[in-house]
Amino acid sequence: MTGARMSTLATLRGSIERIETHGDAYMPGRVALGHADADTALQGGLAMGAMHEVFAEAGRQSAAATGFVAGLAGRSAARRPLVWVRQDFTEIESGALSMSGWAELGLDPRVLVTVRAADVDTALRTAADALACDAVGVVVLEVWGQARQLDLVASRKLTLAAQASGVTGLVLRVAAEPSPSTAETRWIVRAAHSPPAAAAPWSAWGAPVFDAQLVRNRHGPVGRWIMEWKCDECLFNKPAAHPQPVAAASAHRPYQTPVRAQQRRAG
Repeated sequence: MTGARMSTLATLRGSIERIETHGDAYMPGRVALGHADADTALQGGLAMGAMHEVFAEAGRQSAAATGFVAGLAGRSAARRPLVWVRQDFTEIESGALSMSGWAELGLDPRVLVTVRAADVDTALRTAADALACDAVGVVVLEVWGQARQLDLVASRKLTLAAQASGVTGLVLRVAAEPSPSTAETRWIVRAAHSPPAAAAPWSAWGAPVFDAQLVRNRHGPVGRWIMEWKCDECLFNKPAAHPQPVAAASAHRPYQTPVRAQQRRAG
């Protein structure tokens, strides 16, 4: 092995060691998600210029996870372009991303660039290239199934690219089991009950609500929260304790109750 190769290998090993060390001097900026408990666990919010993983089961949970990732991306992109790289098989199984749905979430479809990749290898290369561009705000890599190509080595390469450019990376894994990686956080997302809108409960959709479980956090505790996406404010929040309007009790009810009871007995 030549001296140049030895030097390159030593540099790469040093970079990986710094990533995997909790006391690393690299301190990424953070963006608050809006959910107080989640932001506390994340020490202020989601780390920028880092990789994050979101896992979901196939079926309806994949739709919930897609919405959750869209919310994370919307919070992190800061009005810069958002590149969403999707494996072809993912689009066959789940359908294309809806621009009208994106707008209903309160996000701007004009900043979204979608890329369809023929296979996992192409998707990985495309995501790495996008992460290297510091003009991009967020890169989403969506892969279906237990893709063996997305191993620890590939995860390290994506993390190094994100740290070098400051671009935040989100890996959406559908129908897959978590495996070793250098991701800053790992989430498992499921759909939660979304009550209908109070204005017209028979015809209007409620706000998106997610059962978000943080199972890996490199610099803090883990946790599980019910997180509601506020489409107008474009942030996550705690769902209201009473999402439906509750009728106020009559001010004179305590005094009228004995009279009504006596009338019922007399009748």
